[in-house]
Amino acid sequence: MGIRKLIVEGPVSLRGEIKVSGAKNAVLPILAASLLTDGETILHNVPKLRDVETMVQLLRVLGCDVKEDYPVLKIRPIDTSKYEAPYEIVRTMRGSFCVLGALLGRRRKARVSLPGGCVIGVRPVDLHLKGLAALGAGIEIEAGYVIAEANRLRGSSIYLGGMFGSSVLATANVMMAAVLARGETIIENAACEPEIYDLAKFLKKMGADIEGAGTPWIRINGVKTLHGCEHRIIPDRIEAGTFIIGAAMTRGDVVVKNAVPDHLGAVLDVLRRSGVGIKVYKDDNIIRICQRRGLVAQNIATLPYPGFPTDLQAQFMAMMTISRGTSVITERIYPDRFMHVPELNRMGANIKREGPYAVVQGVKELKGAPVMASDLRASAALVLAGLAAEGRTDISRIYHLERGYEALEEKLSSLGAKIWQEIEE
Repeated sequence: MGIRKLIVEGPVSLRGEIKVSGAKNAVLPILAASLLTDGETILHNVPKLRDVETMVQLLRVLGCDVKEDYPVLKIRPIDTSKYEAPYEIVRTMRGSFCVLGALLGRRRKARVSLPGGCVIGVRPVDLHLKGLAALGAGIEIEAGYVIAEANRLRGSSIYLGGMFGSSVLATANVMMAAVLARGETIIENAACEPEIYDLAKFLKKMGADIEGAGTPWIRINGVKTLHGCEHRIIPDRIEAGTFIIGAAMTRGDVVVKNAVPDHLGAVLDVLRRSGVGIKVYKDDNIIRICQRRGLVAQNIATLPYPGFPTDLQAQFMAMMTISRGTSVITERIYPDRFMHVPELNRMGANIKREGPYAVVQGVKELKGAPVMASDLRASAALVLAGLAAEGRTDISRIYHLERGYEALEEKLSSLGAKIWQEIEE
């Protein structure tokens, strides 16, 4: 099979209803947490994504039996002697690094490759290692692997603040290690993201004693054992935000179902200020976008939750390219996450980058062009730009999209998008 590319033909006005899948960033650490028990874990609302399939592959390498019947997964560890997460798997997806805390907590030792994933700048693992060392783990780095070992972890007070704020994956790793540690663990400056709250909810169903998840202060009392459980993954707020921005950019009328409004507070606020017509039905987890007028430029800065998410920065920038006025977008989580800028400029956008800032001067319209996806969220931004642009946009390296968006072509096609795949010549 040849190399595939995605074709988007615009402009189009998206109209109809769409349902958001389960959250990629929630399901990956929860899958890792299934290593903490010998019992069976049953997960519902699991998206069929390349990243999920990678994590399933890793769990099998680590001795788990996994039954896939999407959107349901059943996981049961059957060989607890294995503790190595190999480079060949971990290098493809940063989220797989969160098996480190689970392996250390349950199997007392771990050998996990340093992670890979999207190329969006330096993302060190120092906070992960700092947190696990505070719990009493001996840690070495050898030949590209983190080697961690502890006869019994012990609770501790851990500050997890970094240069760019709290770390979601580091918080998840420390939580998973601490639930089976002796005594009390306090995590200060913990990540507050809904995905961390969902992980804590899952761990509590397994028998963990956790308080404060969703706040910067998490308290964990270690327990002796955990058991299997059943859990439903929360909706993907980034996928929901992507569809919402797409509807606004194309002056569409879209009902986004299975979207939790409380998870998108900062996004909905700035979109309203941009002139986007939004109706929220909290009790039903529905957000409707009905856009009939032009958009107005707004300044944003990405921040840890509940601030504006870095994972929607590229999509928001795509919207700003066709908004009236000048916007300044500041990236405070991953300052190098601007690889979509030259690709949007190829489509007629007027964006100038200065360090962690991007200055976007709105233009009347974008033009379709051949572009290249650099990472998962940049790929989504180029798709949205293609939907709003005049003519045909060819997007190469679409495998990035498959890491984080389930059935994206089918979902957008159901809203009237002209989108399909071709083999690159």
